[in-house]
Amino acid sequence: MCSSTNTYVPYSMRLQKITQEAPGVKTFRLEFIDPADAARFSFKTGQFAEYSVFGEGESTFCIASPHTRTGYVECTFRQAGRVTTALSGLEEGDVVGFRGPYGNTFPIDDWKGKNLVFVAGGIALPPMRSVIWSCIDNRADYKNITIVYGAKTVDDLVYKHELDEWEQREDINLHLTVDPGGSTPDWKGRVGFVPTILAEVAPSSENTIAIVCGPPIMIKNTMPVLKQLGFSEEHIFTTLENRMKCGIGKCGRCNIGSTYVCKDGPVFTAAQLAQLPNEF
Repeated sequence: MCSSTNTYVPYSMRLQKITQEAPGVKTFRLEFIDPADAARFSFKTGQFAEYSVFGEGESTFCIASPHTRTGYVECTFRQAGRVTTALSGLEEGDVVGFRGPYGNTFPIDDWKGKNLVFVAGGIALPPMRSVIWSCIDNRADYKNITIVYGAKTVDDLVYKHELDEWEQREDINLHLTVDPGGSTPDWKGRVGFVPTILAEVAPSSENTIAIVCGPPIMIKNTMPVLKQLGFSEEHIFTTLENRMKCGIGKCGRCNIGSTYVCKDGPVFTAAQLAQLPNEF
């Protein structure tokens, strides 16, 4: 969980690679400086971590890389506040603090033999990426995989090189879209909001798990579409990242009623979300 018996002491990680994904959005590949840390570290898809710039603070992001690939972790973030601005200013070779992993996981072992439908919007694809690649790396365990992903504009689509790879695969059904007004002359994907495109694609709910992640308005408009398609609340999963700060249930910033997103989540079913107070 951390580099010592003190849960607040982070691992020291070397920033091995920086990828510019979209305007203001970067992906960091981090490798452990201490080989002993790398040897004992493990995580499961869906978990998150605290990433820190020494002297500036730390921010909470999901682990965007799949747990099937070891030796490194990746995170994707948008420059927004003080810490993410400091992170964005780092260069390859710099040292970053990493504290984690925390939270629960996507139950992908329970999904074996099922169809999977991933629905994501904008910068919310990173939590999905970990699940998608974990399932692709064990492709024989799952049946049909459908991905519906959209962003405001073509430029705002993240992981463009991986989207190209998924689009070329015969064992993945990828549906890309951008919001009305966000296309370019050479855009060959769809134009429309993610919930609308999901309704048009209309994946079967039979023996199928749906995984949804995106801005609150997207999730709010997607849930009725999934229900109309026949998905039960128990078969719809999402992950919450907003509001988390300390990661270990101490600061109280992420609590929704008696639920702590950092400890009880961040992965929830739609049925669990329905039980949360209206403040969510």
